[in-house]
Amino acid sequence: MLIDSHAHLDDKRFDKDRDDIISDLKKDDVDIVINPGADFLSSVKAVSLSEKYENIYAAVGIHPHDAKTMDDETINVLRDLTKKGKVVAIGEIGLDYHYDNSPRDIQQQRFREQIKLAKELKLPIIVHDRDAHKDTFDIISEELDENLTGVIHSFSASTEMAKKYIDMGFYISFSGPITFKNAKQPKEVAKEIPLEHILIETDSPYLTPEPHRGKRNQPVNVRYVAGKIAELKGIKFEEVAKVTAENTKRLFNIK
Repeated sequence: MLIDSHAHLDDKRFDKDRDDIISDLKKDDVDIVINPGADFLSSVKAVSLSEKYENIYAAVGIHPHDAKTMDDETINVLRDLTKKGKVVAIGEIGLDYHYDNSPRDIQQQRFREQIKLAKELKLPIIVHDRDAHKDTFDIISEELDENLTGVIHSFSASTEMAKKYIDMGFYISFSGPITFKNAKQPKEVAKEIPLEHILIETDSPYLTPEPHRGKRNQPVNVRYVAGKIAELKGIKFEEVAKVTAENTKRLFNIK
């Protein structure tokens, strides 16, 4: 059975068939889905899904796009949300210098605040890093202590940086782009780092893998990510599914 470690099933693109997709997960060999929030509303929806469905777990957090919407009370609201449903992480949080939808100094400030919340609650973080590799790494390094762990989702940085994160106790997650023909860097990283530090994800409804690129993504497609990693490492699909599922359960403390 596979685990999709990052999917946004709360997204409006699932409004017409969300229940059917979640009900079919077992049939599709997907055992568990982790559903991170991206803003306050999606965090609430993620928690609600985790309360409704046994196989859905939630994370709560404010994406860097929405960092500018945060105020001093936001952390208290997120803290309260972690007491509901099956909340297993703070996320998706981080930095995004590609779109710069929030000023970079605000992104950094709110990223640190949410990291501190995760450490307080002893929860892992789910990190979004787009075109902000150095600052993301530097902030995590500066905040690192025995209570901080997490995953860099949809990893797009170098093999060298992936190994540094692993040395810090973090996991590296791969999504649909690893199946893209011209995506050389994620393929290289997946090939070089130990399977014991890898998670797999879809980031549904985004980043749809080949051969369904261009269509709405959904958790069943995590099989294509697992298959590409198996191909790159020259190992069996079943081994990738088993080990990445164990890694996900370990990181998010899922029994």
